Amino acid sequence: MKLNLERPLVFFDLETTGISTTNDRIIEISWIKVYPDGHEDSETLRINPSMPIPPASTAVHHITDADVADAPKFSEVAGHLYDTFDDSDLAGYNSNKFDVPMLIEEFSRAGLNFRVYGRKFIDVQNIFHKMEPRTLVGAYKFYCGKDLTQAHSANADTRATYEVLLSQLERYDNLSNDVASLAEFSRSGRAVDLAGRIVLNDAGEPTFNFGKHKGKKVKDVFRTERSFYSWMMQADFTKNTKDVITSIYFEVYPPSSK
Repeated sequence: MKLNLERPLVFFDLETTGISTTNDRIIEISWIKVYPDGHEDSETLRINPSMPIPPASTAVHHITDADVADAPKFSEVAGHLYDTFDDSDLAGYNSNKFDVPMLIEEFSRAGLNFRVYGRKFIDVQNIFHKMEPRTLVGAYKFYCGKDLTQAHSANADTRATYEVLLSQLERYDNLSNDVASLAEFSRSGRAVDLAGRIVLNDAGEPTFNFGKHKGKKVKDVFRTERSFYSWMMQADFTKNTKDVITSIYFEVYPPSSK
């Protein structure tokens, strides 16, 4: 099966120093760029994170400090990656909550503002969990009938994710073969930001999905507790989440207001 694309779709996967999208760093990125005519480009890059890789992380992806000692820093490859990804929609496995926010943070540290609005995001894990709750290893076995022998290798995981999506399209008649529909279907609930910290309520209004204000409308909280916005901007939230709440904050307090 061939994906029905109007513009390029980049499948990608990251290996990192840890699971914090704001404090940890990318040490490997692998991507497959699929074009509307069906041809592909691909690349795998090791990256020096400029920080030690914890042993617990190495135990998962088997990448050591020595493996990336001579690799370029993210800032040195940021321009190349930005150009590669900039004209494309994105796809991955658990990518909406982890890989995309992590990539946005790395671009931001390199001085590049990676656009979110106007771009579609397909999270193959969300499609899988809605259809057949399992891990990527299980998904690959279930949909493709093959064992993922190099799980937690960015290149193997990226290729497996691409193959799983193609198999999902063949298996489920109710999945539309177009990026907009797949992105909408693979969204996590009614999330406004990629991490799901802000969600839409039944009336379609942005609402907090965490902490003491969970279930409250964002605008109402900002009107009664303006300092909560400042706290979020200083706390350990992703750049994407901060961009979303800033947009809402400015609806309540336009930049020209005192």
